[in-house]
Amino acid sequence: MDHISRIGVFVAVVEEGSFAGAARRLGMTSSAVSKQVQNLEQALQVKLLNRTTRHVAVTEEGAIYVDRAKRALTDLQEAEEELHALKSHPRGPLRVSLPQSLGVKYLTGCAARFARSHPHVTLDVSLTDRFIDPVRDGHDVVVRIGALDDSSLMTRRLASCPFLLCASAAYLDRRGRPETPADLAGHDVLAYSGTAGPHEWRYRDAAGQVGRVALQGSLRSDSGDMLCRAAVEGVGIALLPVFYVAEHLQAGRLQALLPDYRTWPDRDIHVLFRPNRHQPARLRLFVDHLVRTASDFPWERE
Repeated sequence: MDHISRIGVFVAVVEEGSFAGAARRLGMTSSAVSKQVQNLEQALQVKLLNRTTRHVAVTEEGAIYVDRAKRALTDLQEAEEELHALKSHPRGPLRVSLPQSLGVKYLTGCAARFARSHPHVTLDVSLTDRFIDPVRDGHDVVVRIGALDDSSLMTRRLASCPFLLCASAAYLDRRGRPETPADLAGHDVLAYSGTAGPHEWRYRDAAGQVGRVALQGSLRSDSGDMLCRAAVEGVGIALLPVFYVAEHLQAGRLQALLPDYRTWPDRDIHVLFRPNRHQPARLRLFVDHLVRTASDFPWERE
């Protein structure tokens, strides 16, 4: 029996006025109750009770101790009740980072609905394409696209995030439809300037063979939204994450190209959070909410 449990036994003895009364209340034997009080006295190195054959009397030290002990046990009980309440009615701060365009298109509504359902959670949501480290930057939840390098973080997969080649019917009527990756060399492929890598497409064919082709284009931008708009307007071919183009593909404003080839390597969308044996209920609930929302992304329903 631990120290706190022994304190509870001692308080029960004082309140019941006897070892037998405490034993009945606690579902123990009288000898076990007496033994636990003795263990407590030995740990404290002070006599708490004067024992006679008929009853027990609290010593001066015992009277001081039992008063504080009752208050401490009450505080612990109230703390446990508060923790149980938090599980059903979470409260407290939650800092969340979402990728800019994915967040705007598909996750801001998710965050807003969570805030409505959990008004006692103080939700702080930032939307940025800057690399966010949950530990260094002090965020509780980070949604990230692409490969995960930090194995010290907890992760859950939200959805796939394929990069797609697509163009408008107007562009394809004007320039023709590429039939192989090599054909892209003669096309105007819009360039994303937000990374320092070369303007190229790395792909894998149906047989699993990996290749790459250098690209060229008349328009560069560090905004995927800008490149998507340019593709819809017929400026060129876009190579973009699915969340930029999914709605345009469904509406027929863009057409997918080279369906027998996939952008390589595959990319996914993950939610990251710091490891903790006892995750706050608000964090667990928010992550579960993200997972449910992502299962309804248009490209995940196909």
